[in-house]
Amino acid sequence: MYPTESRNKCFSEEMVSASDGSVLQNEERVAAEPATAEMHQASEALKEDAKGKRAQNIVWRNVILMTLLHIGAVYSLFLIPKAHPLTWIWSYLCFLITALGVTAGAHRLWSHRSYKAKLPLRIFLAAANSMAFQNDIYEWSRDHRVHHKYSETDGDPHNAKRGFFFAHVGWLFVRKHRDVLEKGKKLDFSDLLADPVVVFQRKYYNTSVLVMCFLVPTVVPWYFWGETLWNSYFLSSILRYTISLNVTWLVNSAAHMYGNRPYDKDISPRENRFVTFGAIGEGFHNYHHTFPFDYSTSEFGLRFNPTTCFIDLMCWLGLASNRKRASSEMIQARKLRTGDRSA
Repeated sequence: MYPTESRNKCFSEEMVSASDGSVLQNEERVAAEPATAEMHQASEALKEDAKGKRAQNIVWRNVILMTLLHIGAVYSLFLIPKAHPLTWIWSYLCFLITALGVTAGAHRLWSHRSYKAKLPLRIFLAAANSMAFQNDIYEWSRDHRVHHKYSETDGDPHNAKRGFFFAHVGWLFVRKHRDVLEKGKKLDFSDLLADPVVVFQRKYYNTSVLVMCFLVPTVVPWYFWGETLWNSYFLSSILRYTISLNVTWLVNSAAHMYGNRPYDKDISPRENRFVTFGAIGEGFHNYHHTFPFDYSTSEFGLRFNPTTCFIDLMCWLGLASNRKRASSEMIQARKLRTGDRSA
């Protein structure tokens, strides 16, 4: 369970003072959950041959399903003019909920513990995360912590040094590199397993995905304003889901390759405005990898950052607290010391 939260203190007064902006959860400790499935996967994982090249153990099921999903999304575009305008609005609302389940939920809350959330908010974010259908909270957060700890190495699940396609979606088409599995077992994920919301979602993940990702988005337009189930399914479920996947993947690919590096020029992640817009605030990626504990993932607070706006609103409503921020002095000092002087 989470520690008891103070009612009169929404912002945490602690300003992390480490000049290198290191994140607390990256301390290497023994993992709390035996990864039997991971050990089985390790035997089939990517292996290096005598020449040091990675053997591609392709997961054909994922290749086929993702291909069919994207074909369905392209077909969905032709249904837009035939759909009710309320279906367009509903699909976009579902997209925003989907995005928050990843950005405010799996990413900023559970992966980085950059703020605290009370039970009702955690339940909402878990449901939204199931609508996102990008693996359960535990698995998403586990992989993301490994990504931060071993960024741009074979221990990184979506290592951008292996190319744009691999970082974007190709990493889902092959077995995980053995380093991902071995390095991941060195990190501590006990805090995730201590949260009953995470445990419940993980236990009933398949059912929650069926309901939140496909059933609810499809049924609402049909029931409330007479949209056809065909249009509802393809627009509110298939097209919305495909777009949300790709904007999330762009954080792993485009935001690691294109843009400036005002905070740390020696790391790959960049500031990418296009990704910021699409991923509702997640494109300030050079900043985020420099100060991963910052709940806003940006120096600029609310600007171009709907996720930060949402967390601030939840704090105002008393559902969130203890938002962590890098101090302005820390940010400026880091810019001068390691930035590329682009901002």
